[in-house]
Amino acid sequence: MPHGDRPLAITIFTLVIFGMIMIFSAGIALSLNNYGDPYYFFFHQFFYGVIPGIILWIVFQNINYKHWERWAFPLFMLVIILLIAVFIPGIGQVYKGSARWITLGPINIQPTEIAKLAIILYLAAWLSKREKKIKDFMEGFVPFCAVLLLMAVLIAKQPDIGTLGMIILISVVIFFLASGRLTHLFLLALAGIFGLYIMIQIAPYRLDRFKVFLDPQTDPMGIGYQINQALIAIGSGGVWGNGPGESRQKFLYLPEPIGDSIYAIICEELGMIGGISILILFFIVAWRGYRITKQSNDLFGKLVAGGITSWFVFQAFINIAAITSLIPLTGIPLPFVSYGSSALIISLVGAGILLNISKEAR
Repeated sequence: MPHGDRPLAITIFTLVIFGMIMIFSAGIALSLNNYGDPYYFFFHQFFYGVIPGIILWIVFQNINYKHWERWAFPLFMLVIILLIAVFIPGIGQVYKGSARWITLGPINIQPTEIAKLAIILYLAAWLSKREKKIKDFMEGFVPFCAVLLLMAVLIAKQPDIGTLGMIILISVVIFFLASGRLTHLFLLALAGIFGLYIMIQIAPYRLDRFKVFLDPQTDPMGIGYQINQALIAIGSGGVWGNGPGESRQKFLYLPEPIGDSIYAIICEELGMIGGISILILFFIVAWRGYRITKQSNDLFGKLVAGGITSWFVFQAFINIAAITSLIPLTGIPLPFVSYGSSALIISLVGAGILLNISKEAR
């Protein structure tokens, strides 16, 4: 059987290894402060994220992607159940006011990460079966919006607006690749703007991120603290960086140094060269992923490949744009690099499916 796309596989593996190196460096102070062990986050990511993730990557790469068409709906329903379960006391775990995790012994599962893959597979299966009805408003667009609304309500309730935005963006790409009408997507965009307005009215603190984006000096010790510390880290790195392991901001100055702020630590330690290298790696993911999308043998494979590629690429560039203050902070992690075992495992599963599509296309 032909191999999958080698450049894509090598690029993703490089991102995972690079992520482990940066978690090792950026997480020392936070690990020591929280757990008394400077390498807690590194070993936790390795044993609960990298090892199972690589195993599942290999397994899913060797399963014909067409099998997932029949399992798309059951997986989607499972995710809906998990998204409801996060609100059940004793099952869901609340952290910093957000109910986003399900605790099973030493393992924390984040259902929204599974939701990204589930919505891709479900929409791809659903739209590929209704290829001739996609342009119809009542039979194509309205049911599509109903699926998004169901997931949007559950994720917004957590709340996790950054992930919700990513899921909607991925879904729009899939709908577009399925030849959906642009006028329908325009209506969806208007509905999204109205929905964001309502969410800001319900919780005015969400407006703070826009205020900080427009003026990073707004309350630098409060709502503007994270972005200001991130910009200090990026600026102090210069062209060549301060050197591997030589970040100062990781010593409890910059919030989430191994999470959504890890790109700032990369730039501080490895400079502009390190930051550009990450961008190049994700450009390669985009190039190879959309190439697989174009070469797919059927509509289901095309939509899945396009959805998974858009998931990796859009999330990466949104994370980088946010931490460099090009857009408001979103709180979403850098794929394959940021700390988070659930996110890494599901991303590697998605990578395995994408590589299988490339293998079957050949």
